Amino acid sequence: MSCRAALTAVLIMAGAPAGAAALPTRVGACVVTAIESVETRLADGATHRPMPGSGSAVRFANGGYQVSYDTVPAIEESRMGDRVRMCFVSTPLNCPKGDDRGKIYNSTNLRTHKNWRLPDSEHSCGGA
Repeated sequence: MSCRAALTAVLIMAGAPAGAAALPTRVGACVVTAIESVETRLADGATHRPMPGSGSAVRFANGGYQVSYDTVPAIEESRMGDRVRMCFVSTPLNCPKGDDRGKIYNSTNLRTHKNWRLPDSEHSCGGA
């Protein structure tokens, strides 16, 4: 069995979608996952339609999420299913207990070879 087949088997047994390793949990760790959806930062509350100009957001098959108030061309050029190398860059310090927002991830789309570095939420821990 190849390494790739073995990894896929482990992920399937663990309940993760094929091609989606769990989120990295220590700074410097990287995983390969896939894009689940490319979104805008905001959506209309009534219709759930994307709100162009509100920024970029991306969801990953491993449960990860990144968001920006700015439109990020590298995210906009990504497609559902694109494989992405996601690396855990930093975590905020002195956060209130239970508030784990604000982790920074560097993501590289393996199809386009473009990357972005964004947080996992609009606000860091202790923020709005």
